[in-house]
Amino acid sequence: MLLRIDQSSTTPLFDQLAASIRAAAISGDVKAGERLPAARELAESLEINVHTVLRAYQVLRDEGLVDLRRGRGAVVTDRAARYSQLSAAIDAVVAEARILELSPDTVTALLREALR
Repeated sequence: MLLRIDQSSTTPLFDQLAASIRAAAISGDVKAGERLPAARELAESLEINVHTVLRAYQVLRDEGLVDLRRGRGAVVTDRAARYSQLSAAIDAVVAEARILELSPDTVTALLREALR
């Protein structure tokens, strides 16, 4: 699993890390039941603070994509498979929005309204 973060981005590092792991889980690069690297090990390899990794893992736990247990670490759940269907639907929405030449703000507003 290749994880990428951009130190110069305005997006918080924990959000970038969570997004990278989420994408790997949705694409199938990381399978259900697979353990993620230990927070300390991942922090060292990415040269970031261990608390940043832990916060990313907590975000993924809150989304139901990762199960956090003492002694077991972070384990990917089977919920990621369901996210892949949503990801495909979002890709279709993005493609249609591009055809209609809608701005990202307009698409976001439409999604927010639909989710209410």
